[in-house]
Amino acid sequence: MSPHETPGTAGNDPQREPAPGSVQGSAQGSVPERREVTVRRAPKYVPFLILGGLLGVAVAAIIAYALPGDASFDRSSVFGFFMILCAAGGVILGAATALVLDRRSVRRAEHAVVESAPDADDDADDDGNRA
Repeated sequence: MSPHETPGTAGNDPQREPAPGSVQGSAQGSVPERREVTVRRAPKYVPFLILGGLLGVAVAAIIAYALPGDASFDRSSVFGFFMILCAAGGVILGAATALVLDRRSVRRAEHAVVESAPDADDDADDDGNRA
């Protein structure tokens, strides 16, 4: 901020980008804006968490119903106990897997140069009809 500007006001700084919607020069002959962007495929975390929880429930069912157990405990109560433990562990492992894949996607990120495309409204002819 220059010394003659007050906080909250925008000065006439030639380095500053124009506000969205403002016209800079002629709209017909303007040069398209070019930007460098980073493109990467990042995983979505929620599906990994849900899948980890479901796998934990499946492991709890195997522990409770497939393995021989003590006759003094009901199999459904054993399943409930192990379901909480295994589902929580599965969610944690799913989150860790998503984090590892996210870190790998940062390393494999690619840089690209994009330029702005004209709006669809610019394609209308003088009568207001689309070309």
